[in-house]
Amino acid sequence: MDEERALYIVRAGEAGAIERVLRDYSDKHRATFKFESTDEDKRKKLCEGIFKVLLKDIPTTCQVSCLEVLRILSRDKKVLVPVTTKENMQILLRLAKLNESDDSLEKVSEFPVIVESLKCLCNIVFNSQMAQQLSLELNLAAKLCNLLRKCKDRKFINDIKCFDLRLLFVLSLLHTDIRSQLRYELQGLPLLTQILESAFSIKWTDEYESAIDHNGPPLSPQETDCAIEALKALFNVTVDSWKVHKESESHQFRVMAAVLRHCLLIVGPTEDKTEELHSNAVNLLSNVPVSCLDVLICPLTHEETAQEATTLDELPSDKTAEKETVLKSNTMVYNGMNMEAIHVLLNFMEKRIDKGSSYREGLTPVLSLLTECSRAHRNIRKFLKDQVLPPLRDVTNRPEVGSTVRNKLVRLMTHVDLGVKQIAAEFLFVLCKERVDSLLKYTGYGNAAGLLAARGLLAGGRGDNWYSEDEDTDTEEYKNAKPNINLITGHLEEPMPNPIDEMTEEQKEYEAMKLVNMLDKLSRIERSVEKLPRNKDHLHLRTLSLIPCVNTAL
Repeated sequence: MDEERALYIVRAGEAGAIERVLRDYSDKHRATFKFESTDEDKRKKLCEGIFKVLLKDIPTTCQVSCLEVLRILSRDKKVLVPVTTKENMQILLRLAKLNESDDSLEKVSEFPVIVESLKCLCNIVFNSQMAQQLSLELNLAAKLCNLLRKCKDRKFINDIKCFDLRLLFVLSLLHTDIRSQLRYELQGLPLLTQILESAFSIKWTDEYESAIDHNGPPLSPQETDCAIEALKALFNVTVDSWKVHKESESHQFRVMAAVLRHCLLIVGPTEDKTEELHSNAVNLLSNVPVSCLDVLICPLTHEETAQEATTLDELPSDKTAEKETVLKSNTMVYNGMNMEAIHVLLNFMEKRIDKGSSYREGLTPVLSLLTECSRAHRNIRKFLKDQVLPPLRDVTNRPEVGSTVRNKLVRLMTHVDLGVKQIAAEFLFVLCKERVDSLLKYTGYGNAAGLLAARGLLAGGRGDNWYSEDEDTDTEEYKNAKPNINLITGHLEEPMPNPIDEMTEEQKEYEAMKLVNMLDKLSRIERSVEKLPRNKDHLHLRTLSLIPCVNTAL
């Protein structure tokens, strides 16, 4: 009924009536994502009618109402088949100011039309294969980049940037050719990085260092959404960027890594938005060549160095480490390097572990990132080692029992998901410089057996990568307890009582005679085996079955 009334007015009514009926339809179906199949033909005709109305000279408010209804209808894939034509796509491109002839964005009154047009394009391109092919034919990616350049430094049009970036993300997700075009032909890497800089209002203090105001206000919701969409688009653009062969590319990735460091050190309007922002930053950092990740840490400035340091002796006991680590004005410092971004990543990883679900999607990216950073950058590895695997003092509990980061990671080493337990074990192994004896000290042989078997290191030794020589970090408490530590479980066990000590002389004599009788029986069976060679295998099995009984008696 709603479609019939709307279709009648769209076909025969004037602009005011069209606007009113479409606004009513939009308000009623704003949250509708599943449609009745019986009204499918009516919705198709309504779409066609709306496109015809958009060709006319109608007021901006009427255009917005038409586009809102078109956006709702475009959620239905079946409706899009007949209406997804080159002519209709060009109508939306014109309304979204994506044509080459549109040089500026001066009319504020047109912004709602641009935003709604971009929303429609997002739905249509995502749900229609024909629209995806037309996007390539119409060179939509280049038009979107051109629109971004027009508005990259203008904060009052964040909605336009947000949906422009979302459409760019959808295109690059669905077409690998567009990823290559964005990366090389359209210079998408520096363009999208500049969008992030603008969203974060970054002020550079050095080539790869930005000023961080810990007491500043959080990002606005619009800036956060814009940054998240830019991060997702950048992920697609850089998804195949493990190796960098040009100095210019290395510089671009270092700038991007510095922007992502800034991203990790700021917060969004809510805790959930902050986590989403940091999650996308972690995913993008996974695409950055590991040689460029050194910008995540930076030397302290003269002002920071002059501040009074707080040594590890004043930190909680579970954070104690042999090397001097300093907390200064919300900044984690190690060996004269600012480690705050690494500390944020570590806290992010621990939060994902505490969630207890979706480990493969939510936890493995940050664990993999920290593993590669530790393997390639000595200061990062040493800092993480002090935070995750501080020198052992209390070894009375099993390594997997407790609430420290080490305990949580050791528990993951026996997780049911193969990928999760492999990356958790690999991370701890790298922190231990890939030395088997060091890993066993912190995890126990039972928890580490899977990793060691996969690497062929069950007999001991070390991995293939080279690390600096070890320093003796064993505490006096650990050295004193070491002889009594169970290597399998990795914790201190009380000596087992000797059962003979509590026996009387008569009991001892009885057990001794029982053992003599069992040994005599075993000896007679062995002599029988020699006389009956044909039954040797059968009797040998019977002999073996007695051995556990002998051991139990002992």
